[in-house]
Formats: sequence, structure tokens, C-alpha cells
Amino acid sequence: MTTAITTIIYHVEDLARAKALFTTYLGTEPTTDSPYYVGFELGGQQIGLVPDAAEQGPIGPVCFRDVPDIAAACKALLEAGATSHEEPHDVGGGMLVASVKDADGHVIGLRQLP
Repeated sequence: MTTAITTIIYHVEDLARAKALFTTYLGTEPTTDSPYYVGFELGGQQIGLVPDAAEQGPIGPVCFRDVPDIAAACKALLEAGATSHEEPHDVGGGMLVASVKDADGHVIGLRQLP
């Protein structure tokens, strides 16, 4: 498992508009294209668009790091002063994601592969 940031998620309001813009920006077509997620692979990194900005509010891009145990990673971050933002949950195929906020309100993402 890598220790690098593996995924960056942009929360968008208009998925079609964002997909067109990111296709141009990244110079490649999406590798995943669904009504709830559009993803681009670029140099081994996933750039994702999720159409929930109206619900989430303007939080900016969220970087996700792969962890072997998402519950333990969340617990450690909470003990280090983070606050819960999104509890661990399955986003499909057994992949779990979660996020916390640091003291300045920045969202920090965690991902556990199946």
C-alpha cells in the first residue's frame, strides 16, 4: 500500500459542466463516468468529481490517503485533535472512505481498499 496521496476529490454542483472542464484541463477522458462519480486517472493518481457541493458546501478539494485500517486511522486523527466530518462508509466494491476536519476546518480524506 502506498503512503502517497492517491485520490483528490472535487465536490461540484454541476457534474456535466465539471466533467467538460476537467476533461479539457487534464487532457484525457474520464476512466469512470457515472451519475454519482466521474474519475480521471492521471499518472497513477485519481482525480474525482462528486456532485454533492450543494449538500457539502464549499469545502475545496479533498485529498485522500490510503490506510490499512480506516477505523483505527480515524480514531488516531480524532485523538490528535481532528473532528469527524464523514464516518467510514462503503462507496462500492468494498472500498471504504471517511474524512475528518483539522482545527482550521480543512477536510482530510482516508480511503481503505477492499
